[in-house]
Amino acid sequence: MTDAPDATPAALIAAVARGDRAAFSVLFGQFAPRIKALLMRRGTQAAEAEELAQEAMLAIWRKAAQFDPSRATAAAWIFAIARNLSIDAHRRASPAPAPDPGLAPDPPAIADALLDESERAARVRAVIATLPAEQAEALRLAFFDDRSHADIESLLGIPLGTVKSRLRLAMARLRAALGDLA
Repeated sequence: MTDAPDATPAALIAAVARGDRAAFSVLFGQFAPRIKALLMRRGTQAAEAEELAQEAMLAIWRKAAQFDPSRATAAAWIFAIARNLSIDAHRRASPAPAPDPGLAPDPPAIADALLDESERAARVRAVIATLPAEQAEALRLAFFDDRSHADIESLLGIPLGTVKSRLRLAMARLRAALGDLA
């Protein structure tokens, strides 16, 4: 199966999880250039994009057993790993902003407010956990990773209309379950 370049990415990842180097070679050939191109479109320099693509493929080799095809497509999983590595590299390269000496620190939060906020966050997480995986992934990319609909479309490999539908359905479920928090 791994000798065939037409093997599905999910099948290749499953073979990689079993330690199949030939499957990894095929997967590398299919995705390393695409990862590099994605990173370069996002503004990463060619040399750094090449390094991050190799780092992403190494992470895929190490994490192949963790891939769950019921949660995401193989391409979405691979590109999510690459995107996360890119974000981590950007954070390491960016110096932390210096605090403005003219600003006073925020007053300590009141314990009740902290407890309310914590309970509200726990409820939101619990409702998100009940969403179908496709909706939860679209919601995470849009609101927690601050991705545009077009970015989500390319990352997940689905039509733009499907991205919007998943987000609309997820938001409707959140509103229904958390209406009292509004």
